[in-house]
Order: sequence, then C-alpha cells, then structure tokens
Amino acid sequence: MKKATLLIALGLALLSACNSQQTAVVESETPMVKVVEANEEMVNQIAEYTGNIEPFVKNNISSSTAQRVEKIFVEVGTNVKKGQLLVQMENINYANARIQLENLKTDLARTEALYKAGGISQQQYEQLKTQVKVAEENISNLDRNTKLLSPINGVVTARNFDNGDLTMGQPILVVMQLQPVKIMIAVSEEFYPVVKAGTPVEITLDVYEGKKYSGKVSLVYPTIDPMTRTFQVQVSIANQSMEIRPGMFARAKVELGSKKRVVVPDKAVIKQQGTNDKYVFVLDGDVVKYVKVEVGRRVGAKYEILSGLEAGQRVVVAGATNLIDNSRVKVTEGGLDLSL
Repeated sequence: MKKATLLIALGLALLSACNSQQTAVVESETPMVKVVEANEEMVNQIAEYTGNIEPFVKNNISSSTAQRVEKIFVEVGTNVKKGQLLVQMENINYANARIQLENLKTDLARTEALYKAGGISQQQYEQLKTQVKVAEENISNLDRNTKLLSPINGVVTARNFDNGDLTMGQPILVVMQLQPVKIMIAVSEEFYPVVKAGTPVEITLDVYEGKKYSGKVSLVYPTIDPMTRTFQVQVSIANQSMEIRPGMFARAKVELGSKKRVVVPDKAVIKQQGTNDKYVFVLDGDVVKYVKVEVGRRVGAKYEILSGLEAGQRVVVAGATNLIDNSRVKVTEGGLDLSL
C-alpha cells in the first residue's frame, strides 16, 4: 500500500514538472513588444500639389469667316502689345463695302436737300438714312475681320498659316499672356473654408532645381466635385523673369492652417513591400492586429495618421519583426533594445 502511494506521488510530481516546463517554453516563444498610445496633436497642414504651368490667358487669333491672309506681321516668339495689328486679311469685300458706303452718303446728302425742299417724303429720307447706318456697321464688322489685333499683352506661341493662305479650321496665331502664369490644383473639400484669394503658395519647378517662386491663390472655384471631393484653385505666379513657361511641371506647396490629428511614432509605421500601403500593429488584448492606415505628413519623429487609427489605441513600436496578424504578444515596459 505504501509502495503504491509512493508511485502515485512520484507520477504527480513528474507531471507537474512537465507542465511547468511546457509553460516556460510557451512563454519564452511569445514575442515581446513595446507599445505606445496613439494621441492627438495639432498638426500644421502643409499640402503639396503638382500640375503643369499654364498661360494666364490664351487667345486664338482668327477671322470669323474663311478668308485669305494678306500679311502676318509677327512670328512665333514675338512679344506683342494689346491692340497691336497682328494679321491683315484680304480686303476685297472691305473695299467694295467702302465704295458702297460712299455712294450711299452722296445719295443721302442729295436726298436731304430734296427732303428739305419738300421734293421727297420723310419716309424715303429715313429709309436712306437707315441704309447708310447699316453700311457703316458692315464696314466696322469687315474692319474687325480684316485687321486682327492682339487682345492682350503677350507672346506669340503658334503660327498656323503663311501669307496668301486661305484660313480654315485652325487659328492663324496663338497669343499667350505669360506675366503672370498660373497652375490649377485640386484641393480637398475639408479645406474649402481655409483657402481664400491671396493665400500664399510656394512654387518649385523640376527644371530649375533649388529655386523657389512666390505664388498666390487668385481664384477659388465655387463648387465641389462630387466624384473626387475636391475643388479647383487657380494659383498665379508673377513670372517677372519670364523663366517660367507653359507646360513646365510644377509643385505647389500651400499652408492650410492646422488641424487636430492622430499621430504615432515613425517606428510604428510599416511599409508593405511592393506597394505604397502603410500598416501598423495595433494591440488588442494580448494579440496584435495588422491594420492599414493612411499616412499624412511626417512631423519630426512622428507621422500624421489621416485614417485607420483612433486616438487611445496602442501600437507596436519595437519587436514587430516576426509578427503577423493576430500574433499573441507580451508587452514589456522595460528598456529592452527590441528591433522592428
């Protein structure tokens, strides 16, 4: 009886020892991590947009009817002034209309004398006066269509015809205003109350490395695009040096005030290989969840989180090397040098 009791006690002792060893092994295999709490801070909203430089104004110089070009007075690259004669169109119709007008004026003068003498009725006299007025308006219209003037101060950027050509389809010339120039950017609707005419904008161009140009918001479009949730903003650049040309690739940096945002240490953010997606490990009890986040600006050693994470959630900042979604972890508060 004593021998049986001794064997039972020995067996229980061995079983207890095995369980303790298994528990120790499990605990030693559980990854240790450091976590910090995501919090909210006021973050300066500095947004960068890209686009192409455009002329501030673009005018197509053309005749309202198909006419033959008599003479073009400018070439591509010519600086022109507002009101400057650019193109003289063939004026056969103009010459005929001028002769007709002079004849009508002569008839009117003779008729006026007859009218005063009582030789014709007032109706006949008024009809001839109307014909003269219509002929003068016709001359004015023909004058505008035969003498094509520049509507702006600018530069000739295209010429599609030569002297003697019959104009059809395309404009004869293109004139662009290059002082100032502009860039159009699409801004998120959340900043609609912030963006105003006059808001300063910093412009850089890849072609002029290291140079910065001052711009300002010159027009805010009054509607929001329901598909993109953005609104159009026109930014003007003075371009006094005339270095900036239409078509150049530009970057526009705009300060849009400050907003309260969730921030986390940069060590918490993991970039998914092969994509531009960003993730963090979020502690949930004794396991971690692999959560996709939208990252905004980097502010010192922290990242602004635009979506995917709420203030108060705890994220892994060290020990994430071998973690996967739903990994069981052990949190350490000590100063262990855990690598990501």
